[in-house]
Amino acid sequence: MSGQHDGGLAVGRRLAVLRALIRAPGPLSISDIADQLGVHANTVRFHLATLVENGQVEQVEADRRPERPTGRPPLRFRPVPGMDPTGPRQFQLLAELLGDGLANAPGGSARAVEAGRAWGRRRAATSSEGETATAGGSGDSVPRLIGLLAEIGFAPEEQGDGAQRRIGLRHCPFLELAQTRSAIVCPVHLGLMQGAMEAWRSPVAVEGLEPFVEPDLCLAHLTTEGAS
Repeated sequence: MSGQHDGGLAVGRRLAVLRALIRAPGPLSISDIADQLGVHANTVRFHLATLVENGQVEQVEADRRPERPTGRPPLRFRPVPGMDPTGPRQFQLLAELLGDGLANAPGGSARAVEAGRAWGRRRAATSSEGETATAGGSGDSVPRLIGLLAEIGFAPEEQGDGAQRRIGLRHCPFLELAQTRSAIVCPVHLGLMQGAMEAWRSPVAVEGLEPFVEPDLCLAHLTTEGAS
């Protein structure tokens, strides 16, 4: 409990330092802020370092006017305009809203596949597993796809061979959404894999995704061009 209290106190003190800079008509020195808040200069210095690292505050050029006495001028700081980049995020809520929008739209599942396919093409071009493939020189690209899926967090593993060749996905990086909105999330994943293989011009395609065949396993089914 005391650790939580200390953490809350530190955040509150840091916010007070930031607000002092925001209210000021110009840059303030460490001693200026310390005097305003009634705290030690080292406390201000500590919180300023975090604010600068977070991109919320910047140091300005020291005042070197001729009328100032000799010696090193004090460091001065001012706020950086913009919202707090360290504030809380609600990506889960955003994903739920977008997922619901697709689910309720006509052809939502097909649109989800296309969205995933477009993203997969882009990701294949930038993935460390995805150097641009040339026609006839890409092989089947399944190892590349496994590498890309591993980068994203699917914990993939190749299974079977021939007509039974599959990729098992042991982890879903969108698990909470997949459990409640599988009609949208799983098509996105299918499209992602299809788009990557298309970008690599692979003769192997991902023909389907079977979600949760086991509690910890989804299966991506592969097929090879020309296979009977």
